[in-house]
This record gives sequence, C-alpha cells and structure tokens, in this order.
Amino acid sequence: MARYRDANCKLCRREGEKLFLKGARCMSDKCALERRQYAPGQHGQGMRRKVSGYGLQLREKQKIRRTYGILERQFHNYFETAVRRTGITGEALVQYLERRLDNVVYRLGFAPSRKAARQLVRHRHIIVDGRIVDIPSYQLKPGQIIRIKDRSKKLDTIHDAMKMGRGEEYAWLRLNKAALEGELLHIPARADIPLTANEQLVVELYSK
Repeated sequence: MARYRDANCKLCRREGEKLFLKGARCMSDKCALERRQYAPGQHGQGMRRKVSGYGLQLREKQKIRRTYGILERQFHNYFETAVRRTGITGEALVQYLERRLDNVVYRLGFAPSRKAARQLVRHRHIIVDGRIVDIPSYQLKPGQIIRIKDRSKKLDTIHDAMKMGRGEEYAWLRLNKAALEGELLHIPARADIPLTANEQLVVELYSK
C-alpha cells in the first residue's frame, strides 16, 4: 500500500501552519515550524511569489489531505462520495474524514497523532462494537462504541496520549477514560470540527 515516507515536519512547513502530525512534539519548542518558519527546500526562504486562485485552492486541498494523512486518490474518492450526498458538499467531505476510525481514535485521545492512531488500528488494538477492526478508513456510525482491546490497555503510547487530555474536547464524542472506551454520539457539525482549512475551495478545485 502506498504511503508518505518523507519527513512529516516538511508538510507543516510547506503549508505554513501546524498540522499536528507528530503529537507532543508539535506542542514543544522542537517543532520544526517554530524554528524554521519558511517552506522546505533549497528555495524555501526565497519563496515570496504571488499565489494564484488555483494555487490557493490547491493549498487548501493539500492542507486537508495532509492533516488526515491520506493520499490523493483516496481523498478524491471521498469528494466523489460527498458530491452524491444531499447537502453542502464541502461539509459532507470533512464529515466523512472525521468519521474515519483512525481519526476518531486520535480525537478520543488514544493516540498522540493520526499516524499513531492508524498504527493502533492496523496492529489490531482497536475494537468497534465488540469486534476487532483493523481498517483505518472504516466509517463509524453514530452510536458505535470504540474501545482499546483488553490486552493493549497497558501500552505506553496510549497512556502518554491520554495525558494530553484531548478526548474531552469534542461534543460529538463520549469518552470513558477509566474503561478506555468512546462513542460517536452523532455526526459532527462543521462548526464543531477544529479544521482551519476552507473546504469550499476544494469543491471549487474539483469542480473545474
């Protein structure tokens, strides 16, 4: 399976803002964006050119795609699915991304980053409604219960992530810290999703 193998910090520097791809490191003074606030590459410091309308649309698409850690084809498939749904296409796109299992595991605070959450899912540490699910892109439905497998509850990665206290921030999720269990209460509204990107520009980009 194809995946991004280069340095994650380069992605934040290219987008000019923190995408929180490396967990606690992003909150510390070790964050690459704090030390080098310019684009990566040989000409990064000299990039001052004017950005076109297409360039703005592309940057928003890349920002969202990189935030959730998915590749281009999969992202485009989400867009096509969102187009077929009634309602606002951009909002539906973000809601599909938020309902990914790896993202919900991250939002609940079971992992320090989405990349670490994806690894927990892949390594079969996550149970959904009583059965192991090892597909990071699995689409959760309201009312489904997500919990850590009993034999995995002592993992340092999980406990270190829980100390960050992220799981209590979202109104569409219920977290039981003691049981290491969570529930998707309902599909989140766009206003409740902490994503700084403008998804409407992505809709305009793909609609050309």
